[in-house]
Amino acid sequence: MIKLNSSENEIKQLKRKIASKVRHPYLVRFIPEPTIDEDKLVILSSIMNHTNLSEVKKEQYVITTMLVQIALDTHDLVTLTDEEDDRDIIRHRQLTVLAGDYYSGLYYYLLSQLDDIPMIHTLAGAIKEINELKMGLYYKDVESFQEFLDGLKKIESLLIQRVATYVQKTAINDMAGEWLLAKKLLEEKRSYQAGKFSPLIDALIKRPALLGNSGQILGNIEQTLQSHVHRLETTVTQLPVHFNWLKSYMHAAIHHQFNHRKIAEEG
Repeated sequence: MIKLNSSENEIKQLKRKIASKVRHPYLVRFIPEPTIDEDKLVILSSIMNHTNLSEVKKEQYVITTMLVQIALDTHDLVTLTDEEDDRDIIRHRQLTVLAGDYYSGLYYYLLSQLDDIPMIHTLAGAIKEINELKMGLYYKDVESFQEFLDGLKKIESLLIQRVATYVQKTAINDMAGEWLLAKKLLEEKRSYQAGKFSPLIDALIKRPALLGNSGQILGNIEQTLQSHVHRLETTVTQLPVHFNWLKSYMHAAIHHQFNHRKIAEEG
């Protein structure tokens, strides 16, 4: 059993354990293996490290929550196109849906071994709310860009925040929301600039009244990110002293994503 103290070595071991859970010999032949979000893993393990739960439950809660996150992320990868006559596209889409369902089933199985009905209810409730938020964000009318950002922040951080609330460690909630929003905006911006499909930017393009054309959208996202840095650093600094390892990790991540990125772009 891994003792969770949020060191780099433990995070690597947790990643290996999660990867071994989600690796399926048939699925990996046709679709990429899922990405394990290390930042969310670090936040979750830091939360669990400051609870009185047994080491078994700490690890199980981290792994099962990450499986939920992977299932949600995998379902987001399902593309909807008009190319219904292309067998490869249809099979890839079906297998991606199957993979998301498979990862969802894994966390129910793991939690059932712990006989932990309250935690299952916590995760199931978060999944339901996140899916409702996604429907609202991507398919319904949004009054402003700020409303869009607020919805995106909830989608990205609600799962971790609900788990934190369940184990009574809500001090990380503000920081998690601010960081995971910034990270998502960065990832979607880079994906779009690399010529890949970005559900987020595609949703904004379909609402030109919010930000204008694609060029204006990218400019506004960049402006949002720059104005976001100070608020993000403040929420990290305000974390309780016992989250010192998490604070160091977050400050380094912010420097890498913002300051280092700015220098690279100017160079």
